[in-house]
Amino acid sequence: YSGGMRRRLDLAASLITEPEVLFLDEPTTGLDPRGRAEVWDSVRSLVGGGTTVLLTTQYLEEADQLADRISVVDAGRVVADGTADELKAAIGGDRVDVVLRDAGQLGAAVALLPLTGVRVDPDRRLLSAPVTDRMTALSGVVRALEEAGLEAEDVALRRPTLDEVFLHLTDRTKEAV
Repeated sequence: YSGGMRRRLDLAASLITEPEVLFLDEPTTGLDPRGRAEVWDSVRSLVGGGTTVLLTTQYLEEADQLADRISVVDAGRVVADGTADELKAAIGGDRVDVVLRDAGQLGAAVALLPLTGVRVDPDRRLLSAPVTDRMTALSGVVRALEEAGLEAEDVALRRPTLDEVFLHLTDRTKEAV
């Protein structure tokens, strides 16, 4: 059997007794996207049926999809605990990202966009800024770009990922200072 098949078999075997609490350690390691989705559906079904599932995973998208609460563990210590939204908000919340067609227009865009705290990544032609009112920020950015005749390749609202939360919370360079 493949590793993925063994994982699914392990999960099925653990469900025979209809446990009140189920511990799953890295349940989707080695699974392809379809297998991962099947395990996720099984976990959701278990939770919907009243089973408490304690899940350990290094796939933070998995935690984002499945967990009611998340504990971030670094070097054996819990460094943060909360819902996915609480953890994401703790590192800065939503932002708007603008990718311009021409990197030479980055300075002009920073000057005219109705945003504060803009970060610039010239290699990717990217401007990124935190926002509090998502729709107002998005419409303001699009309007300002159009009025100035600046061409954007992409304008998007983004929420931090749990990967970004983890990297922020476990950044070793903060301790080295």
